[in-house]
Amino acid sequence: MNFDVSENQLMIEQMVKDFAEKEIRPNVMKWDESQDFPVELFRKAGELGLMGVLVPEEFGGAGLGYFEYISVIRGVAKVCGSIGLSIAAHNSLCTNHILKFGNESQKSKWLPKLASGQWIGAWGLTEPNTGSDAMRMKCTAKKDGDYWIINGSKNFITHGKSGEIIVAVVRTGELLDSHGMTAFAIERGTPGFNAGKKEDKLGMRASETAEVIFDNCRVHKDNILGKEGEGFIQSMKILDGGRISIGALGLGIAEGAMEASINYSKEREQFGKPISSFQGVSFKLSDMATEIEASKLLLFKAADYLMKGKKVNKLSAMAKYKASETAVAVSNDAVQVFGGYGYVKEYPVEKFYRDSKLCTIGEGTSEIQKLVIARELLKG
Repeated sequence: MNFDVSENQLMIEQMVKDFAEKEIRPNVMKWDESQDFPVELFRKAGELGLMGVLVPEEFGGAGLGYFEYISVIRGVAKVCGSIGLSIAAHNSLCTNHILKFGNESQKSKWLPKLASGQWIGAWGLTEPNTGSDAMRMKCTAKKDGDYWIINGSKNFITHGKSGEIIVAVVRTGELLDSHGMTAFAIERGTPGFNAGKKEDKLGMRASETAEVIFDNCRVHKDNILGKEGEGFIQSMKILDGGRISIGALGLGIAEGAMEASINYSKEREQFGKPISSFQGVSFKLSDMATEIEASKLLLFKAADYLMKGKKVNKLSAMAKYKASETAVAVSNDAVQVFGGYGYVKEYPVEKFYRDSKLCTIGEGTSEIQKLVIARELLKG
């Protein structure tokens, strides 16, 4: 691996920083308190290439790789985890699923709209009774000539209300059959495709999370991504990249919390000295920096493997697990550094603390990541 940051990466980091400072930071707490999902912000992000980072230029994307993608997500998450989460979900789940498994006609039809930010994408695997246990999904599709009739629901879906298109993985075969599920791309406005309840969340409150309901939703066979029965296998491959995506989100949150802690510790005085001079505080900062650096190295190694086409599921699970747990630990320590001020919304670490927890749950809990790692370690 080459650890040197390219000139292109530096330019992207600066562009993302300028975008986040101008368009996001002034509105962070307003969006958080009102739980507004700022759709127009994502149109602006699309103009900068942030909604199609991995999409080739021929389909209207930025045509970049995972190192640049990590830079984008962590740069946004340093300012607001909610916006970072939505950009990550749009890129790595819905858009990436179409990119990896769609045919040329499907990619030409949908990717330019997604990459430009004209459309916002959603991705549906989780159901009310099947979180990590996706093989028991109850949402089904029955064949009817050239169409499939979909019934059931998906929950905890990012952009479940506002997304113009969803990639939904539903059961088309027998229960517990890993080849009995199929991925469909379904456009908003398709009869029977409806949004349900929007969730009222602890954190990531400006990133819309909602239930999606399919009620005799009639979808043409041309909307199948890949082949019938491949949906679950495809999803597992998409989640390899998704883990890197959420790891980058956790990394950005941790970096944002650390930067706030460093600045505050230099300004805040107690007993006639800045609190940064006290060992109890400086050691916390040292721990933050070390854990962040370890998370960063794991993420970059996983990204390197992914781009080289190497097997990445163990590394991506490690990277996601480490970075998400680091986000929680660093945010927790950041609140402690701020003391009483860390517990009030006037200061930024209260929000980092709330947002960080999602990273240990979304796209596979920390426990599931451990399971993936352990299975790889114990093979053969």
